[in-house]
Amino acid sequence: MVKFSREYEASIIPEWKAAFVDYKCLKKLIKRIKIARRDATSSTTTLLATSGNNTGAYGFSVLDPVRALTARLAAASRAPSSSPYVQEGEEESLESDSGELVPSTDKHEKEFLVRADEELDKVNKFYASQESELLARGDALIEQLRILSDIKRILADHSASRRSRNNRPHLSRAASMPPSLSPSVNGSSGRHLLSGLASPQSMSDGGVELQQQRVAEGAAVAEEVMAALERNGVSFVGGGIAKAKKDGSGKQLMGRGALLQMPATVRIDIPPTSPGRAALKVWEELVNVLRKDGADPAAAFVHRKKVQHAEKNIRDAFLALYRGLELLKKFSSLNVKAFTKILKKFVKVSEQQRATDLFSEKVKRSPFSSSDKVLQLADEVECIFLRHFAGNDRKVAMKYLKPQQPRNTHMITFLVGLFTGTFVSLFIIYSVLAHVAGIFSSTGSPAYMDIVYHVFSMFALISLHVFLYGCNLFMWKSTRINHNFIFDFSSSTALTHRDAFLMSASIMCTVVAALVINLFLRNAGATYTDALPGALLLLSTGVLFCPFNIFYRSTRYCFMRVMRNIIFSPFYKVLMADFFMADQLTSQIPLLRHMEFAACYFMAGTFRNHAYETCTRSPQYTHLAYVISFLPYYWRAMQCLRRYLEEGHDINQLANAGKYVSAMVAAAVRFKYAATPTPFWMWMVVISSSGATIYQLYWDFVKDWGFLNPKSKNLWLRDQLVLKNKSIYYVSMMLNLALRLAWAQSVMKLHLGRVESRLLDFSLASLEIIRRGHWNFYRLEHEHLNNAGKFRAVKTVPLPFRELETD
Repeated sequence: MVKFSREYEASIIPEWKAAFVDYKCLKKLIKRIKIARRDATSSTTTLLATSGNNTGAYGFSVLDPVRALTARLAAASRAPSSSPYVQEGEEESLESDSGELVPSTDKHEKEFLVRADEELDKVNKFYASQESELLARGDALIEQLRILSDIKRILADHSASRRSRNNRPHLSRAASMPPSLSPSVNGSSGRHLLSGLASPQSMSDGGVELQQQRVAEGAAVAEEVMAALERNGVSFVGGGIAKAKKDGSGKQLMGRGALLQMPATVRIDIPPTSPGRAALKVWEELVNVLRKDGADPAAAFVHRKKVQHAEKNIRDAFLALYRGLELLKKFSSLNVKAFTKILKKFVKVSEQQRATDLFSEKVKRSPFSSSDKVLQLADEVECIFLRHFAGNDRKVAMKYLKPQQPRNTHMITFLVGLFTGTFVSLFIIYSVLAHVAGIFSSTGSPAYMDIVYHVFSMFALISLHVFLYGCNLFMWKSTRINHNFIFDFSSSTALTHRDAFLMSASIMCTVVAALVINLFLRNAGATYTDALPGALLLLSTGVLFCPFNIFYRSTRYCFMRVMRNIIFSPFYKVLMADFFMADQLTSQIPLLRHMEFAACYFMAGTFRNHAYETCTRSPQYTHLAYVISFLPYYWRAMQCLRRYLEEGHDINQLANAGKYVSAMVAAAVRFKYAATPTPFWMWMVVISSSGATIYQLYWDFVKDWGFLNPKSKNLWLRDQLVLKNKSIYYVSMMLNLALRLAWAQSVMKLHLGRVESRLLDFSLASLEIIRRGHWNFYRLEHEHLNNAGKFRAVKTVPLPFRELETD
């Protein structure tokens, strides 16, 4: 049977760990009480034995008066201490904070009650703050959903009326507006609420009347939207229908006649009952007029995609709210259970039944134990989500609100062992066949060595990186680092460490099997044997883009989405997963070089005549290799600049971008030195690379890992550490320093053969990936501790109607 202390530690919310009751500390205090009572019992036994030896023939001792006086003084010395329980009324009674009497206890028992009361107060304060925050968030979400529902209803009604008018005989088909999509809120196909306006057409004599009619309809839409918002307790400032004025405050809809003008900034006042008297701004001009000067007039409308995006944000916000409510319910139940268990232990040791009962009653009356507001709000959120976002299908609603965790299966573990054993066997076979055929000797075929080296190295580096990511996942899970929350991954589809190990083993097994087959065909004298590595590349590309729900489709699509965000930096918002993956790419520059060669070799058709030099010595290849050498650093620098602009001009982001710029300069200088190995460029390599390395080491240790804090209680580390053995952190710092200096081999004049040189390059690339996998753990550990310090366990979803400060 698992002890409750272990179950408790495994069940607490990692980001809220500091707010939970300190069960271990209370157990230690109970252990002190037990030891004190045991010592008191043993001393009493010793005293009785001594008194028996001094007893006279008449059955009493001459020391009895002294013992009686000592006992009386001891009873008088047991006065109440400065605990939250103060003496009142009876001579041996204590009064708690709530005014209840608690029998007096000895020093250790009072210490336990004082600490338990402090823990109870801590839990109550945290619960109250989280409860008020979630209740306020729930009220805001319900209000936002009500506003959005009114807008969608009005637009749906006007869409239906326009369709009925467009079907009249006197209206031409060419001038009619496109029908809006279904106004259904719940159906997946009914999310589009209003279609775009018809493309501008030249106005005929009969079209002027139609255009005026459409403008009037647009004005009616805008007025009803404003009226709906006002009915929900808000009102527009500075909007309405007026004459056209080209003063920048609105947009002209017609060149003549009545015009519809909307304000450039639509604002909604919060009613005076709301705190702060702030203002709400419609997210990205939710109500706007998308017309340009000189274009034909059109009705005002709420853009379809903006409404969809607003609805998606509100749905995600409800999911985050429900997640927070579930965590708070778990927080309440675990703390109630912890207090119940610890008080049972206390009453067994101290035999203070009344004190325990009174404290138990206080726990039961505490807000975190007795409040039902969270339960009521959770039920309300379920009903709202079921009605508005799940089409009244409870199974669909629970799929989103309470996603099922993937069940652990032994099949994955079996497949990992199977593929690993197959890989080892095939690799041994390949090594023996290659040695017998003399492939890697000095007299071997250079063309085969060149192709095999690039293809095998590419897949081997990918497999090694995936394997180390699996090690990271295992360590994060073991140390309760919530990586899914940090990366915003869904727990139902996120990879586990077993999945990562399976991917790594299957990749290497497939690649080595292809190399063995290729070697057999080559020894048999088959033609176009190099087409097999090309087919392997096509197979891997097909698996990556496979649209079917096989081979971890959600993970593959997430990877492609993140890569898109990286490649098109800084045009996409930078999330944690984006810049974390970009950091991985900075360690995979050799992999990108291998991919460059493989693409050139097979796409240019040079594999037919083994024209290896075409993809290595041409000026275009040289220039492309130069670009690839610093492209990951460029992407990462652009991400830093994007975050600098979005996060209030944080100077740390500019400093971080400078780190990647220094790495780009160092890579360019090393590339130039490889082309022209002169003493001048050698010293330039030493200077630029040394400066970049110092910059990178400082950022690794101080910013990414949070180390080198001179005021930390852990020497040159940080105050909070996940791993118990502090020596691991010092060893990791030294290892990171050593692997950061791998560039030094580029200035060493090593005379190596063709095979040895390729082996050295592959080894250095592998060491850099190992360094990156080692860096990943401490980077997420630091991020996790930052989240825990701010009690951040639920993501904050931006709402479509945002609150702004007013003067």
